[in-house]
Amino acid sequence: MAMADLKNEKPGRPTQAPRERSGWLSRIAPGIRGAFTKRDTPENLWVKCPETGEMLYRPDLEAALWVTPSGHHMRIGAAQRLGITFDEGKYEKISAPSTVEDPLKFPDAKPYGEKLKATRKATGEQDALAIGYGTIHGEPAVVAVQDFAFMGGSLGIAVGEAFIAAAKEAVNRGVPFVIFTAAGGARMQEGTLSLMQMARTTLALNEVKAAGLPYIVVLTDPTTGGVMASYAMLGDIHLAEPNALVGFAGRRVIEQTIRETLPPGFQRAEFLVERGMIDKVVTRAELPAVLSSILKTLMLGRKTSKAA
Repeated sequence: MAMADLKNEKPGRPTQAPRERSGWLSRIAPGIRGAFTKRDTPENLWVKCPETGEMLYRPDLEAALWVTPSGHHMRIGAAQRLGITFDEGKYEKISAPSTVEDPLKFPDAKPYGEKLKATRKATGEQDALAIGYGTIHGEPAVVAVQDFAFMGGSLGIAVGEAFIAAAKEAVNRGVPFVIFTAAGGARMQEGTLSLMQMARTTLALNEVKAAGLPYIVVLTDPTTGGVMASYAMLGDIHLAEPNALVGFAGRRVIEQTIRETLPPGFQRAEFLVERGMIDKVVTRAELPAVLSSILKTLMLGRKTSKAA
């Protein structure tokens, strides 16, 4: 044994391995310590109501179709919207044509192409408009849904192509065309090419109406800008979810332009119903039944004429 070891060695006392420290709970009842360790909990288990600030249990909110106890209709994604609209959540997904990405090579702090990739990963959608075919309380229809989570549901080339594809699908199948709108306007990264979609979608709707098929618009929060100035206001019937923001320009811009204070509730769905711009405000849970009733009524004349 080396001299250094002999100096540190204490006579009559064997060397022991260091004992693992433990809390007093473990000494009283071994195993109880594990009961107080932090458990893994799902993220976003509680959701804050944007209107009241109340914390809501996520599973309860999902069961309520993302409508809070105060009646606030929270924004939902395209896939969920299609699922709650069609019978038993079953529908045939219709693919939109592929388009050129970043045609203008738009300069920004983050390249437009990277923004598209990140948004696709986050939403699971290829672009801001998703299409499905199925039945709504037994009534067949082609349904298109704008997802505000995808770059504000902005209208670009891909959305224009998807809208045209949905309109053609409705004509080919001889069924009504229903759209749920949600957009902040045209997509600035595509410039004039984005604005051209306003005219292209209008021409596609002319084919739907020439075929004698209904076109129903459901305005959800928010529907503004170029979308509002085109296909969102060309429906045979216009429905809206409660308190949805619907308008072309923002309230502040309008007030600064006309130099007047706008009335309370301006550009909200209930305000616009009173002035005849929207036909009816319908809660999310009631929408499938209301849509089915409207589609059945509007298609009745078409079926009668065919039988004659």
